[in-house]
Amino acid sequence: MGNVNKAKLTETDIITKFILPAVKKVGWDDMTQIRQEVKLRDGKVVVRGQAAARKKVKSADIVLYHKPNMPLAVIEAKANHHEMGKGMQQGLDYARLLDVPFVFASNGDGFVFHDKTNQTTLETQICLEDFPTPAQLWDKYCVWKGYTAAQLPIITQDYYDDGSGKAPRYYQLQAINKTIEAISAGQDRALLVMATGTGKTYTAFQIIWRLWKSRNKKRILFLADRNILVDQTRINDFQPFGQAMTKVEGRKVDPAYEIHLALYQALTGPEESQKAYKQVAPDFFDLIIIDECHRGSAADDSAWREILEYFGSATQVGLTATPKETDEVSNTDYFGDPVYTYSLKEGIEDGFLAPYKVVRVDIDVDLQGWRPTKGQVDKKGEVIEDRIYNQKDFDRTMVIDERTELVAQTITNYLKRTDPLAKTIVFCNDIDHAERMRRALINLNPEQVAKNDKYVMKITGDDEIGKAQLDNFINPKKTYPVIATTSELMTTGVDAKTCKLVVLDQNIQSMTKFKQIIGRGTRLREDYQKLYFTIMDFKGATRLFADPDFDGEPVDIYEPDPDQPVTPPDDAPPEGANPPHTGEPEAPPYYPAAPQGRPDSEESQGDKGRVKYVIDDVNVRIAVERSQYLDADG
Repeated sequence: MGNVNKAKLTETDIITKFILPAVKKVGWDDMTQIRQEVKLRDGKVVVRGQAAARKKVKSADIVLYHKPNMPLAVIEAKANHHEMGKGMQQGLDYARLLDVPFVFASNGDGFVFHDKTNQTTLETQICLEDFPTPAQLWDKYCVWKGYTAAQLPIITQDYYDDGSGKAPRYYQLQAINKTIEAISAGQDRALLVMATGTGKTYTAFQIIWRLWKSRNKKRILFLADRNILVDQTRINDFQPFGQAMTKVEGRKVDPAYEIHLALYQALTGPEESQKAYKQVAPDFFDLIIIDECHRGSAADDSAWREILEYFGSATQVGLTATPKETDEVSNTDYFGDPVYTYSLKEGIEDGFLAPYKVVRVDIDVDLQGWRPTKGQVDKKGEVIEDRIYNQKDFDRTMVIDERTELVAQTITNYLKRTDPLAKTIVFCNDIDHAERMRRALINLNPEQVAKNDKYVMKITGDDEIGKAQLDNFINPKKTYPVIATTSELMTTGVDAKTCKLVVLDQNIQSMTKFKQIIGRGTRLREDYQKLYFTIMDFKGATRLFADPDFDGEPVDIYEPDPDQPVTPPDDAPPEGANPPHTGEPEAPPYYPAAPQGRPDSEESQGDKGRVKYVIDDVNVRIAVERSQYLDADG
């Protein structure tokens, strides 16, 4: 380039005057194969008191693609006064995220070429003129991946592009591409583990789209166990399937359609006449996607498993945020080890998921227990069985009205001090408990209820009026309802992006369920000032953070004294700082609970046939506790 003094050029100049010309000269297409300033992460949200801000993140200088969304190589550039390989370590980090074997570092004089396909010499120095052609890198990539000629038409099938510029995030690319690779190689069972809020349904859509468009799979079934999951999927991510798609209703499978969305319950039942899936041949579907596969379908003796076994010749892909692994139930026994995993912790670190604080509130009667006096009767005149009732009993077999009111008062105080219109989900033990909590919250918030009588709503499986408000609750543009009391209906699959407070007044022993409930708050909506959320825990469920199976620890754990406000103080120690010693006892160690014989049921009014005592006139207060702050690693 004549007498240009490279040493005085900026990094941008080096890219535009030396690197890009060398890349384009050997045939890389500027429109479809070259992208600059590719942002792979969003920047972790850092929380300080009530304020939150993102960390700044760097972008990959250049990413080269075989075709859109099929990355091959990363190029990291530096100004000429740096050594040629200065950007290599940065480039290797981006290459790991994109799962590509080729990294180039350059200062404009040439390239240091890191080639994972060449195990004898990983890094070599090449001239600008010797940059590899698209065909050369693609051929090396195919050998590295072990692709066969039969796989290539499926693997190279285009992604769906709506023209808006929306592109899959790096982990979605990995999940989609690894699943397509596995299926094209003949794998007939696959498991995808992705944290709640990371776009499992969009990922599933792109997998189905590419397999369908390549005609590798012609008839597809998307299975879910809740109506809202099917409807959200059909209206949102799956919309491009258009007229080829149908929702199975009225126990009728229409063979005229290629894409079928169905509830398990719409396809099967205890009676032979309800087994609608038998209307078509066992080989009718050649691909089945099972949403939230940690539930029903995971168990060997599940009534829903019969559908999967009937269509056993179909390729089956399980989606879950929380794979279930117990002595009785195993996702990996059925689907195999995950083809890809993206965890809650990774999502928070990358800035795609909201971090969270924890406010632990211990109530004295929960810690000390309560025992009736001899012959004491409850509000219904029932003689109360003489024993000590503790936290596991409350709101199951023993209702103390003052306890419910204290929980409701604590929630109300928190919202008044922070944001009275912050979307809040209160998880209760059963439907009866959810109704009593709704009533207590309404009585404590008369000003808000006067503005809109839907300020608090019970949203449970038995309540059609409440369920009708679910769409309004999860719609960021709708102010009301603000507080939803629930038991099981909203534990999973409810896309409440602006939820800022998750309240746990439910006995939770299952890590799977705990992670699902945490997932109700992990979505980010910066345009609605939702950068983090708070978990308010009345039942000690957050002790599950101490379980080694948990990932994605809280940024702050706060346990107020009785005379302290329930909102955490603003002067939290900086991230990584050691917590001050308070002189209070340490938290009890975590011991995994023994499995319970009967799972919680949304349909039960607190378990039919079980005696539930209801009492009042009990003095209940928040117990003395300690404050504790944790860094990102717990």
